[in-house]
Amino acid sequence: MSAPLALPEEFADLAQFEDWALETWRERYEKRLASTVDEMQALYDAITPRFEEILSYCDRHDLADLPDEVRNLMFLLFALCEASLPVEVWRQPRVPDSGAADLTMVAEPRL
Repeated sequence: MSAPLALPEEFADLAQFEDWALETWRERYEKRLASTVDEMQALYDAITPRFEEILSYCDRHDLADLPDEVRNLMFLLFALCEASLPVEVWRQPRVPDSGAADLTMVAEPRL
């Protein structure tokens, strides 16, 4: 059994979403496509009310030298961004009427 997701103590309750703390956009996108709306809703409901608190906490750290637990917390914020439109608007993981369309990101910033 693997260790629980390392997060700052104040946010330990969010460790249940460790499978969303993914480093790349592509991984988060694929997680979204493989998830149900109920799974995304749970992530959304847990993180959205604490968004400002989480962002403020992350802002206290130098982006070039983030501790692992803060990096993981940021990845959860990024996951919220990935899940927000499916939860708020589409009520499904894929963009409506997009068929088999897929997104490709040539480069993305790395933390």
